[in-house]
Amino acid sequence: MGMSVNTNVAALNAYRNLSVTDSQMNKSLERLSSGFRINRAADDAAGLAISEGLRSQIGGLKVAVSNTQDGVSVVQTAEGALTETHSILQRMRDLAVQSANDTNDTNSRAAIDAEADALNAELTRISSKTTFNNVNLLDGTYTNKQFQVGYAASDTINVSIAGGGKAAYNTFTDSIPATAGTWTFTQVADATGPVTSAAISVTTGSIAAGTSVDQIVSALNADTAFKTAFTASIDSTTGNLKVTATSGNGSAVGFTAGTVTGVTAGTGVAEAASGGGFSASDLGVIGIDLTSQSGATTAIGLINTAIQTVSTSRANLGALQNRFEHTINNLNVTAENLTASESRIRDTDMAQEMTNFSRTQILTQAGTSMLAQANQSSQSILKLLG
Repeated sequence: MGMSVNTNVAALNAYRNLSVTDSQMNKSLERLSSGFRINRAADDAAGLAISEGLRSQIGGLKVAVSNTQDGVSVVQTAEGALTETHSILQRMRDLAVQSANDTNDTNSRAAIDAEADALNAELTRISSKTTFNNVNLLDGTYTNKQFQVGYAASDTINVSIAGGGKAAYNTFTDSIPATAGTWTFTQVADATGPVTSAAISVTTGSIAAGTSVDQIVSALNADTAFKTAFTASIDSTTGNLKVTATSGNGSAVGFTAGTVTGVTAGTGVAEAASGGGFSASDLGVIGIDLTSQSGATTAIGLINTAIQTVSTSRANLGALQNRFEHTINNLNVTAENLTASESRIRDTDMAQEMTNFSRTQILTQAGTSMLAQANQSSQSILKLLG
């Protein structure tokens, strides 16, 4: 190409290359100063979409860890309360064993029974007052609770804290003659109740009108057929005969009883099913009577069942806590790996970018110098015009 004044092609070329190099250096400066390789969608459209998805997962995982830690706290709160429930039941069992010994007189057994009643009340108080964030844990209502333990929808762990619970809606009919003869106790169930049994007839020829309630209780509890399904005791409040259905986890029905004139027939009273909590009623120990040897013997069996119920529940809670802790460990590892993946896509490789910056900086300096040289090259035409 000849020498031209109007069009300096060399300068245009130097300017174009300098503009490209200057743009690259500005991007390097932006990446080095922000620490991000992708600062806008134009930097890497696909990479931006992928990294934003990873960010959503990482944020969800961090919240899921917090949720799961709350689950551990719930389990520890419930299990801590059940530790004391266990201690109370063990003490009640000790009292029952003590009362079952016939070296005790009436006053001694009354004192033992009074302590058992107090412990029963504490069982119920613990069941109704153990809460986490104002939500009751041990009254049988804490069932099918969903703990969100992942970033995805429905990634949950189902938690239920349940105790024994007594049979539902047991009703009783009875025929109790006031004179010697056969007494019939029939346990039936309504439409929703699971328990039905045939009538149990107890021949009590030695019991006649004028017999004390103590003697009636002893005679009933000594009858093999009767004690397979029922336990007789004296209501500590009314002094009346009380019959408890052992198959109903302590579902008690009161009967009007006279201490001198015999026993008057009474009508069974229905009891609704418990919610599977850990109150004395739910555990089936509300009706225990330690004022007699037979009542204490029956109580030992009922308390054994309650202890087993609490043991099973505590074991389930322990297993659940271990599961939560493993879940937390897995969530933390997953969040760490996803964070590393997001970093590889979005973060600046500082060493590599510094190399690019040094290269573009040198090219910018060289391009600026060459543009100046290209602009000076036209000056040689003046010699021709000499």
